[in-house]
Amino acid sequence: MTDLPTPQDAAEAALFSECWDAVLSYADLCTSGSLTANQLATDAFALGMREARDTDFTPGRGTGRRAARLPMIPLLLTAVRNTAAGWETSGLGHKLDPDLRLWLNSEKATRYTGLPLQRPVALRGLRDMQEADAELLWLAEVEALPLSSVARRLGLDPVVAAQELEQVRALFRDRCHRAHLDTPMDAECRSYARLLDAVTRSSAADTPDDLSRHLATCVQCAEAAACLRLHGGGLPAALAGGVIGWGGLAYLERRRRAAEVRLGARPGVADSDGGDPKEGSGRSKVLRHGLLGAAVLISLVALGVSMMPMGGGSGDDTAAASHDDRQPVADPTAAIPSADPTPTAHTASAAPSTSASAGKPGDNNPDPEPQGTSTPTASTSHKTGNSADPSPSPSAAATCKVSYDLVNQWKDGFQATVTVTTPRALAGWRVQWSFRDGQKVTQMWDASVSQNGAQVTADAASYNQSVAANGTLSFGFLGTWSGSNSSPYGFTLNGDSCSLS
Repeated sequence: MTDLPTPQDAAEAALFSECWDAVLSYADLCTSGSLTANQLATDAFALGMREARDTDFTPGRGTGRRAARLPMIPLLLTAVRNTAAGWETSGLGHKLDPDLRLWLNSEKATRYTGLPLQRPVALRGLRDMQEADAELLWLAEVEALPLSSVARRLGLDPVVAAQELEQVRALFRDRCHRAHLDTPMDAECRSYARLLDAVTRSSAADTPDDLSRHLATCVQCAEAAACLRLHGGGLPAALAGGVIGWGGLAYLERRRRAAEVRLGARPGVADSDGGDPKEGSGRSKVLRHGLLGAAVLISLVALGVSMMPMGGGSGDDTAAASHDDRQPVADPTAAIPSADPTPTAHTASAAPSTSASAGKPGDNNPDPEPQGTSTPTASTSHKTGNSADPSPSPSAAATCKVSYDLVNQWKDGFQATVTVTTPRALAGWRVQWSFRDGQKVTQMWDASVSQNGAQVTADAASYNQSVAANGTLSFGFLGTWSGSNSSPYGFTLNGDSCSLS
């Protein structure tokens, strides 16, 4: 006689359907191949479900009282990280991403499993919330689901969902403030705690110079600043980096792109549940690997968006990153751009392009296949004809095409993606361009970055150096701006001029 499924089996099957793509997406970042990613995701899902069952009802804490835990998706993502740590200690580390292995054996990883009061503020703040509130915050901010979809998924009234989300954001801030005050800290950090709370409450509040200097050197307080400052667009990164740890920002970008591409493929459908889309073989791979570790990630995002003066800080912050991260510090010896940086008239669109590709789950090796049919179109318009604009001369036709996509923009910060189509096969690549308005790159993924004045250099990562003829390469970055944020110019690929498409 066949056993009938129990209500618990049905509930877990539903959770599998809702959460599997998120778990697989992060497992793909953590491993070196599609089969390995599926294996890690499967093991992590089983571990996460056991943890969920164990914390549903905790003996000795009152009948039916639920122990504090993360909402389901972040709980499963931390299970991926913990499963990867188990692989590392049991001799299976060769299946993991090399940078993840470095991170797992560093002090950064121990913060997530060590003494509770020394864990990241975002992790403690989210865990301290009611699970329904925490789930609303995570789905809306990190998974990038449309609010109507989140409301339907959680059984909320769509009319009041936005108001509910604002209240939950404020609640998260309160929990993080308490967690920060409970953290063991030295006298200097304690002296800034009340001031930090005050200046992060309003976007109009000025940050004193001494506090700015302190935040540039204190990871603990910089993490708290990212969680306490709800305006400026840094909350999703604070959540992802503080809860997941390694690869948090890469996961965040994957989920945003997955939701964006799915909505673009189904116009008019505003309640897609997101998830990594199944992409055509011609799409370029974006965000294969993690970026900065959580501590430096939160510091850079928080300070780059709104805390630090525009004249400095980004270079010092970047220098704080350990060598297990993908972004080296800016190289002050990089060549000075030879093109005349005199600006021409440019109009930038802040609307994100829905044609950019997300990392394809299970595809962990560089894809050398031709990708000429999937190059995203640029979301910027250019007025040419000014002699100061370093466009290629007619005698030297452009050997590549560049699409510069301004994905998102907020006060003092922005996110962009660069996609380059090359007619020739490449065994390695370097892309260079110049900014017009003093923009600074603070984070980059799928390439290593250096910047000297206006000129930015992006070099291929170890895993995406090979590009087929008529194929594409792509990478993304975060940056800061002040006054104006017009499009960059003077793109080159391995020294050859490129045309903007």
